[in-house]
Amino acid sequence: MLQILYQDEHLLAVHKPAKLLVHRSPISRDETFLLQRLRDQIGQWVYPVHRLDRATSGLILFGLSAEAARRLVGAFEQRQVDKAYLALCRGWLDEQGEIDHPVRDEEGNNQPQPALTRYRCLQRVELAVAVDRYPSSRYSLALISPETGRRQQIRKHFKHISHHLIGDSSHGNGRHNRFFQQQWGIDRLMLTSWQLGFEHPFSGERLQLQAPWEEEWLRLFQAFGWPSPESNSRATR
Repeated sequence: MLQILYQDEHLLAVHKPAKLLVHRSPISRDETFLLQRLRDQIGQWVYPVHRLDRATSGLILFGLSAEAARRLVGAFEQRQVDKAYLALCRGWLDEQGEIDHPVRDEEGNNQPQPALTRYRCLQRVELAVAVDRYPSSRYSLALISPETGRRQQIRKHFKHISHHLIGDSSHGNGRHNRFFQQQWGIDRLMLTSWQLGFEHPFSGERLQLQAPWEEEWLRLFQAFGWPSPESNSRATR
């Protein structure tokens, strides 16, 4: 059963688990998809508004009519939606910064497109474990706001600045991924669509939606001795 985080007559937001495709893809043999499961759960068709790749978890928004989806897509295209992601990356991230680096939208020979990602470091930890070539290993919790929406933009951008995301099998660091799997049973990408802020497409009411705290995040917060997730929640508003 998918967790519905918001629903009215025009739109709904759900929590997408990691490793679940949003819709059918010609490059995947998956037989179950978020769209199919959501349609069967609520008993009506839903219209995608934005995308999350298979590995990414968290908030995803749908229209309950073609018109609602059209208006919401327009808000995303005009950058009227505040998007916040949480990610765990290797290394000690700067307090804040931005990554302005073109990326390809799709695989193939198409030209890289402009892409901008802003970030802020929420927490850091140093572990007395030699995962790579250093005697200790450092990690950071990042609050990320992508200004553009290129395919796997966040993952590619953090690889570009050598702060690979933990659990990223495509653009990450295998040694650190294996360490988290062996130490804490983390076998997924630690990237979550955490918050969405936007004006309701019909009422104009300001909506601020937040994903629930997933078990893997809670496990790491406890292991690293970081403040409660609620403290980070307040810090971002």
